[in-house]
Amino acid sequence: METKVIQISAGKGPEECAFVVAKVLKIFLKELQQNNIEYAMLHKENGLQNGTVQSVSIQLDGHQLASFLNNWLGTIQWIGKSTFRKYHQRKNWFIGCFEIDLATSLEIKENEIQFQAIRSSGAGGQHVNKVSSAIRAKHLKTGLQVLVMDSRSQHQNKKIAIKRLQEKVLNFNREQTSKQLENQCMNHQVVERGNPVRVFTGNDFKQKKKVKSFKKKRNELKNDLKKQLE
Repeated sequence: METKVIQISAGKGPEECAFVVAKVLKIFLKELQQNNIEYAMLHKENGLQNGTVQSVSIQLDGHQLASFLNNWLGTIQWIGKSTFRKYHQRKNWFIGCFEIDLATSLEIKENEIQFQAIRSSGAGGQHVNKVSSAIRAKHLKTGLQVLVMDSRSQHQNKKIAIKRLQEKVLNFNREQTSKQLENQCMNHQVVERGNPVRVFTGNDFKQKKKVKSFKKKRNELKNDLKKQLE
């Protein structure tokens, strides 16, 4: 299982670019679901116009994320008329999709957890207090901890403690990541115009298929053949 964080951003682009981010976000989330990739929205900055998004950061959890993102990371182009400026002549709008390298770890390992067996308390009579079946689990990096006494089995309580602590630390790290993204300046202010990895057209945002041209490859093969014959 891999974990990555990506940002889809309008950069310094106008309101039309924030409109494109909102539309592309819906397509992106749909493809995540189709590829069984789990996701969590970490930070979202809405645009000035209703229904627009200036920037959004998403955590992805799944397999072969690099392969999936290969078709997304880079410049994304939309060809269409402005929805906000009726007589605006520009028809090409660009946004960016970037991978973010965050300092905060988004998952924990069992060797980062400190366990302590203690006597259970509460209902169950004298037997409960005689056996050290309860487990306190502490995550060493964050100091977060949980106490589990659900079962009379110490082994079972340890398994439950690991799961609950992982969930607690995961939520903590997501909150920290969200704050980090909210407080920092936009990662990519300038979006490259040209060489898009994806092109969408019209208000229905149909993906424009790239027309493959073999002319350049054919000329390279001809030149190689000439050199071999010389």
